[in-house]
Amino acid sequence: MAKRALILLEGHRNIGPLYVQAAQRLGLLPITLAADPSRYDYLEAEGLEAIRVDTENLDALIRECSRLRATYDIAGISVVLDELIYVTVGKLCRHFDLPGPNPASIERCCDKFSQRQLLAEAGVPVPAYCLATNATDVERAAAEIGLPVVVKPAEGSGSSGVRLCRNLNELAQHVAYLLGEKHMWRSSSRILVEEFAQGPYYSADTMGNEVIAIGAAEFGSPPHFVVRESIFPAPLSDDEHERIVDVSLSCLEALGLGWGPTNIELRWTKRGPVVIEVNPRLPGWTTPRLIQLAYGIDLITEHIKLVIGEEWDLRRKHSQTAATRFLVPDRDGTFDWIGGENRAAAIPGVVETKLYVEPKTPIVRKGDYGDCIGYVIAASPSLAETEGILQCAVDLLDWSITPFPTLRER
Repeated sequence: MAKRALILLEGHRNIGPLYVQAAQRLGLLPITLAADPSRYDYLEAEGLEAIRVDTENLDALIRECSRLRATYDIAGISVVLDELIYVTVGKLCRHFDLPGPNPASIERCCDKFSQRQLLAEAGVPVPAYCLATNATDVERAAAEIGLPVVVKPAEGSGSSGVRLCRNLNELAQHVAYLLGEKHMWRSSSRILVEEFAQGPYYSADTMGNEVIAIGAAEFGSPPHFVVRESIFPAPLSDDEHERIVDVSLSCLEALGLGWGPTNIELRWTKRGPVVIEVNPRLPGWTTPRLIQLAYGIDLITEHIKLVIGEEWDLRRKHSQTAATRFLVPDRDGTFDWIGGENRAAAIPGVVETKLYVEPKTPIVRKGDYGDCIGYVIAASPSLAETEGILQCAVDLLDWSITPFPTLRER
């Protein structure tokens, strides 16, 4: 009998290994198709099968999957994180008659402007917004909405290219950056200008038509949106929880999303919950781990079950508070060393400490998710205890970054 295989398009340094492990626990052989498999060091480290193929070329993927079907029983096809490739996954699943998302719904959702239009038409609360294609349009949109505004590419993820522009000088600088030739945004010159929705940040994670968890997060100083801490469950009143659930389900209906995972980002403003973005995929970074620690729900395993047509189980097994503190450098330069990892990891309640960078690695901050150099995860029965554990662990960590030499020093 042919070995059952799970085809994964691309990978991810955090979520990728979890998908691989979950697939193996389910008796599946994970096979990764990637444009550059060497980007994901866990593939080689674990001796996992990986095939180089253009994951933006549907025909090439169909040929590769057809070739693999001669050897394996392909139980399902999925993507680790990238929602734009998730569109291709939907098309592949339809071609091979496998369970999968509606590619048209995913594609509409990936275009932030189209997403805004669909949500607004359905009466879902969103920030005021305008689409622009040049600097003049951006200035006009900012004047109409009123400064400060959030300016971002019309497609993308991980806060890449997203900036709060508080005055005309910041606006001009960021637009020049977005339109610069050295930045290849998938959305080309399409820029979204949005009202700055001010208030606490929350995220709702769904599977199918069910809200599984609601978390909270805190960000670093503006003008960038770099996450510093993430907590599950979010500290909400019953009424606040219910309103976020209602808005989240309205998003799924408005966007035609009812299959698989969705991550919905919101801000609680004077109007109540306002939707910042709907991501038609599992959440990234440490969120799946936090949800498992907080509720006992393994979103990745349950997602794979859905992908291969098996029955899932989204029942909560326990209740505690789990949180991540992300390690973000305060300067550019050469990373020298970090200390205190073992002592931090030994604190009761610390679940994991992780560092991404090696000594002598250049640190160049871009104001997005890539600025994070590591994290600490903790869990306990209460929010106050979890926060205390995290702070104790982070206080034990210390690192050194030597600034790059200036032109005069050279």
